Amino acid sequence: MAKKFPLHPKHPERICWGCDRYCSTDSLACGNGSGRTMHPAELLGEDWYTVGDWGFDDDEAQPQDGGAKPQPAS
Repeated sequence: MAKKFPLHPKHPERICWGCDRYCSTDSLACGNGSGRTMHPAELLGEDWYTVGDWGFDDDEAQPQDGGAKPQPAS
């Protein structure tokens, strides 16, 4: 069974997110010669999971602010 993917890890820069191993950046186990895979929050921002279909359950991907949606600017 795959590990649950964290939406908001505390230090995403310390881990490679390329597979279910979640290796530390100084001991990558893939052996493919590439660097670490960044967490989507590092690439797309803190609300990365709200855009697109990431395959998370609805209850799993609730915003941390209790579900309040930003109001459009008038």
